[in-house]
Amino acid sequence: MIAQIIDICYLVAVVLFILGIKLMSHPDSARKGNALALSGMVLAIVASFLTPGLNNIVLILVAMALGTGGGLYFAKSVQMTAMPQLVSFFNGMGGAAAALIGLVEYGDLPVNEIGNGAVLMASLVIGSISFSGSLVAMGKLQGVIKDININKILAFLILAVAVALSIYVIASGESQPALVYAIVLISLVYGLAFVYPIGGADMPVVISLLNSLTGVTAATTGLLYNNMVMLMGGILVGSAGLLLTLLMAKAMNRSVANILFTSFGGSSAASGAATGDQVVREINLTDSSILLSYAKRVVVVPGYGLAVAQAQHAVHDLEKSLEEKGVEVLYGIHPVAGRMPGHMNVLLAESDVPYDKLIDMDDINEKFPSTDVVMVIGANDVVNPAANDDPSSPIYGMPILEVNRAANVIVIKRGMSSGYAGIENALFFDPKTRMLFGDAKKVLTSLVTEVKNM
Repeated sequence: MIAQIIDICYLVAVVLFILGIKLMSHPDSARKGNALALSGMVLAIVASFLTPGLNNIVLILVAMALGTGGGLYFAKSVQMTAMPQLVSFFNGMGGAAAALIGLVEYGDLPVNEIGNGAVLMASLVIGSISFSGSLVAMGKLQGVIKDININKILAFLILAVAVALSIYVIASGESQPALVYAIVLISLVYGLAFVYPIGGADMPVVISLLNSLTGVTAATTGLLYNNMVMLMGGILVGSAGLLLTLLMAKAMNRSVANILFTSFGGSSAASGAATGDQVVREINLTDSSILLSYAKRVVVVPGYGLAVAQAQHAVHDLEKSLEEKGVEVLYGIHPVAGRMPGHMNVLLAESDVPYDKLIDMDDINEKFPSTDVVMVIGANDVVNPAANDDPSSPIYGMPILEVNRAANVIVIKRGMSSGYAGIENALFFDPKTRMLFGDAKKVLTSLVTEVKNM
């Protein structure tokens, strides 16, 4: 009877997971979806305590308390700009958990049986890769780890050794604890070798792929314990992560293989056209406010610089001030703007920007020719016209926000630094572009005052 109750609870939990993910597809229902998914997880955890013969309940509760406390602290204290790093860290912890479970279960399972052995070794290898790779990705996004050129053939050889040892352990049918620990160590090294050479601009794609791998390890762990909620939850995470990886690669007009196995981004060596004697045209606050106030349509293009300056509330204030003067204000959102998918959407939603004003790339590109002013705030690579015009550029072919088709462009930046791809932005030298240098939050706050005083 207890087993049936547990199975029913797990089934309900999986349904809640699926419904939660479905509702998260739209901001208006995202909170409800998150609550449903959380309810499903709570139900699954409570049901697991009904498992017959469960031991060490006190230790389990202590571990849950520590994990819950740490999760709440980080979720509340980490700034929105560092949220991608936090996601990468949590993802790495999931991989580490799967690897540790594999280590604990080794010796208690008949590894010589092909099914059990393959699942156990997959948990060890993939979990370890996800753990070390996610920590490197977090460090790259934080800017504390630089790109290191590692021979790709050597990296594949490291992975091949881990796989070969795993097959040997399964085939031997004997206890091989030393080899198992060696497999974990080699897999950790491969995780480092896998992520180190990839440029910082591609870290969101890498994190998404690593998240998919963590989902796979959760599924393999579910197979180890014959736990359906872990199996289904892992499948959901794995498939969602893989789909997101493919969508992000498509948004960059690159294959996943190209992202993973070529160096791109974060390198100053890559460059577009040299500055030479090209002219940078500046604009002051007063002229900017006049241009904005007398426009019929203004499109704001937010980027990571907006997040760094925490200027989301200031830009919303400017939006409201312009609308009071009859100006239509929209936001153009690139799929990979920021450091993770949806970064800009979440940031602007935090300041209560209506969701229907957030227009995706394909739709907003059609509106640029009839737009009076585009205001680019902290975005760089996603508005670089070299993606369309310069076949020699590393980003050539990448879909961009075609802001240069608008009548006027105002770019708010601290300086003339390149974006994450490490290449110069031809937009800055376009005759229609005016540079408004300064901290985004301070500039936008001043613009609000100027617009109101007109």
